[in-house]
Amino acid sequence: MPQTDHDSPSSTTVEKDFALPKPAIPHIPHESLLQPPISSLGRALQSIHMGSQGQDATGHTLSDTPLGSAPSTAPGSPRLPPVRQNSGSATPRSRPPATTLNIPGMTRSRVSPDGKIAQRDVGAKLVVIMVGLPARGKSYITKKIQRYLSWQQHECRIFNVGNRRRVAAGTSTGPTTTPPQSPPRSTMLLARSVSGVIDGPTQAAHILLNGVDPLEEQNRLAKLPSADTMKQSAEFFDPHNEKASKIREQVAMSTLDEVLNFLLNQGGSVGILDATNSTLDRRKLLFKHIKEREPKLGILFIESVCEDAKLLEANMHLKLRGPDYKGKDPESSLADFKKRVQAYESAYVPLGAYEEENNMQYIKMIDVGRKIIHFRLQGFLASGIASYLSTFNLSPRQIWITRHGESEDNVAGKIGGDSCLTENGQHYGTALYNFISTKRNEWEADQKSRAMENLTLPLQPGDQTPPYPELLGDLDEKNFCVWTSMLQRSIQTAEDFNTDDNYDVKNWEMLNELDAGEFEGLTYKEIETRYPEQYKKRKADKLHYIYPGVGGEGYLQVISRLRDMVREIERIKDHVLIIGHRSVCRVLMAYFMDLTRDDIADLDVPLGMLYVIEPKPYGIDFHAYKYNEEADYTFDEIPGYKPQKEVESSY
Repeated sequence: MPQTDHDSPSSTTVEKDFALPKPAIPHIPHESLLQPPISSLGRALQSIHMGSQGQDATGHTLSDTPLGSAPSTAPGSPRLPPVRQNSGSATPRSRPPATTLNIPGMTRSRVSPDGKIAQRDVGAKLVVIMVGLPARGKSYITKKIQRYLSWQQHECRIFNVGNRRRVAAGTSTGPTTTPPQSPPRSTMLLARSVSGVIDGPTQAAHILLNGVDPLEEQNRLAKLPSADTMKQSAEFFDPHNEKASKIREQVAMSTLDEVLNFLLNQGGSVGILDATNSTLDRRKLLFKHIKEREPKLGILFIESVCEDAKLLEANMHLKLRGPDYKGKDPESSLADFKKRVQAYESAYVPLGAYEEENNMQYIKMIDVGRKIIHFRLQGFLASGIASYLSTFNLSPRQIWITRHGESEDNVAGKIGGDSCLTENGQHYGTALYNFISTKRNEWEADQKSRAMENLTLPLQPGDQTPPYPELLGDLDEKNFCVWTSMLQRSIQTAEDFNTDDNYDVKNWEMLNELDAGEFEGLTYKEIETRYPEQYKKRKADKLHYIYPGVGGEGYLQVISRLRDMVREIERIKDHVLIIGHRSVCRVLMAYFMDLTRDDIADLDVPLGMLYVIEPKPYGIDFHAYKYNEEADYTFDEIPGYKPQKEVESSY
């Protein structure tokens, strides 16, 4: 048997870069030359021809005894080359790439190794255009969508036309929400024009990158009526006010260009245009502009409709806190805002017939999720947004988040595992039960008090629409869910809740701690000593790091498995207490607190901290409590607590 040891000088398989001397070829009689190999088809035909002679296709006598395999002397078969549709090395694509699901950390491909939407896959990206009259909850919806998609690591950004309109009219009360990476187009252009005329190369580069001639853009801006002293009253929004209409249209188109810039040039995945867009002509103009700039971009219209009179009244009261009416007389401000709404209503055309005739995908939400209509949704982003919107509710409730009590592995400094609670951990579980029960009773008493104080907007018998708690109160007694992981330290922390019928306790596998794979049961010091390269790799990028070994996870995997959990939390109208683990609490806190991806993996969530989140129409109320073992096993509130990064980064 020939040897194949690559390290042996006598090996017969060693290959060199230089040519070996050709051996002399001895004379071989013609009769003894090997026959060329016969194809499968050839052998089949020969067997038919020779079957009557009792021989097989190779000339051997047919027998039930199998033949022994002789060593092959034929050369090895070369690897078959792929058959291309042209003479080049790759087939030119004649259609847009497939727009299948992309999940950062859970999918990867040649063009998208990190699972994000590749820059070339323009068809998978999405422009979301909000539609609806003022005070219908559009900004509330956009913020929720942006928070959800960003939490899943998709590049998503809101572009609010109202903020830019206030700047254009000279009435801005603060900075716009435009991120520094994408300043308003008008600001960039005017800044350039100060130093002189734009030269040819700069103009050409701007056209190539942004699809807009900067000189033409400046000319359009110069033609706009002066808005420095324009009053932002109801008259400004009258569709018959031509001067104001030009300003509003130009601001809307300029903001749309920012959205397209973000998606086409800055790696964005979803850009949300937050404005009323309540007329059919405006929506046609936006649609046409997008398709002229990039035909493959997806466009999704989302309309928010409010049919409930009390909900609309509550929305209007909330509008008085906004920048247009801040610091002004509430009564006159409310009257002016209602006139503004009437001005929009005079030209309002809801989504429907035109969009359906032209196969434009849209979602229509009625009373913030009481009823939802979908039409021709395409792509995983649009479908995912629709699924998420179906979970919305405005019911007042509390969401509590904490880690389990101290475990045996916590004391030993080991990661992962399934150890039991220590005695201190058991005390924490009892103290948690007592504190939550007290807070639950206080919350219900507070809701009844709010209802009594807001008799100007009374609840009607049989009314099922979710009211805003600060305006209407909520008299329904709520269930209280307690959710744990399937690990002992989490389940044991909830033992006192489990023996009380007033609480609904459930164990969830998706709430389990991040799986450390081969490193389960080790200390960080042991990992640093035994696996220094893995330790450095994780420390350099904890968010994207995945523990080696069977079942090993990273933070992106935890985010993915908690997606359904988040939707369930958004859907239910009951209180919930989540007794989780460090990585799980970090990921959930990042969602509700709208933290950046840089904060998730290093968020400080120590043992003994308890957080409560109350969803509100304008955002959330957030409070933090610290376990005080020395003061009768209770919890002390930390005033003004802000989420912060862990000083000594660990799990």
